[in-house]
Amino acid sequence: MSQFTFYQAADLAAFQQLRAGEQRLGEALFWPDPSLGLTQRLQQAKAAGVRIVLLGVPEDIGPRANLGFGGATQGWNAFIRKFINLQANAFLDASQLMLLGELDCADLQQQSLQLDPAQPEQLQQLRALCTELDQRLEPVLLAIFDAGLLPVVIGGGHNNALPLLAGLSRSRGQPVNAINLDPHADFRLLEGRHSGNGFSYAKAQGYLQHYLVMGLHELKNSAAALAGLQAEKVDVLSYQQLFVRQQADWPALLQQWQAKHSGPFGIELDTDAITGMPVSAYNSCGVSVQQAEHFVYLLGSSADSQYLHLAEAAPERHPAGLTAGINDAGQILTALVCAFVMAKQARPV
Repeated sequence: MSQFTFYQAADLAAFQQLRAGEQRLGEALFWPDPSLGLTQRLQQAKAAGVRIVLLGVPEDIGPRANLGFGGATQGWNAFIRKFINLQANAFLDASQLMLLGELDCADLQQQSLQLDPAQPEQLQQLRALCTELDQRLEPVLLAIFDAGLLPVVIGGGHNNALPLLAGLSRSRGQPVNAINLDPHADFRLLEGRHSGNGFSYAKAQGYLQHYLVMGLHELKNSAAALAGLQAEKVDVLSYQQLFVRQQADWPALLQQWQAKHSGPFGIELDTDAITGMPVSAYNSCGVSVQQAEHFVYLLGSSADSQYLHLAEAAPERHPAGLTAGINDAGQILTALVCAFVMAKQARPV
């Protein structure tokens, strides 16, 4: 596929920290035949026992098209640096993982940097680029789902929820569900694509059936937006309800929601839900890393969960600068991915 950069073990050499007598995850991952195309790589991986495919989307077009800050291009890179240097041991079977590579979107990214969102005409051009990004990513995800594998998508804005839901829905031949840990519902108007309307577009296009937003902040969503969620029958467990007023046990509520709405679903996590995470919209009052890990593990333990999407990590937005952002974002993204992998590996195939 011309619009995807496949990784091989040699590509990790610059980031790999090797030590005698130890094996790191980057050394233990499954690597397919480099001469194969996408479909054949996925088929070979499936036959070899791979279950989970890791891929990156290094873009910040969606957040800027939503009149937000950039910086989400670096999330994938931050993750790779930390993840491949974890120890390979009995707690996580790296042979069931394939580090597929990253979407080629540098051309779209470069075009987007010439556009000023404050200018209405250029804002629409930026949103048109986001649509092109959708069209470039969806076929990759569809191929992964069709191969019977579970994608983990890291980097870029929450706009990439639309191609994920579209790919899963088309592969299964039915509308699918989503559970999103996020201070915002990302259910804005159909005004051109951006990071704030991935779920509303998925709903309008028939890909999304049932949608639950966990951790939605009661005062960071307009009255009109909240009314729209109610009209579209989007379920909400607010941040204040769960973590401030502590009116309910959120793990139990998630399990009850899943029991009520059966069928394949995606795990969505906007990392700006996490306190102190370097993201497009920095949040000082959110959930802890441990709560986010448990959210991922709990949902990953369900046989119906079909992907993990970690959106909006923006290392350059760290108050202490890019180096600190790469370190913190890399550690947190790695912890969340490991929670998903361990949940899946605790379940028999």
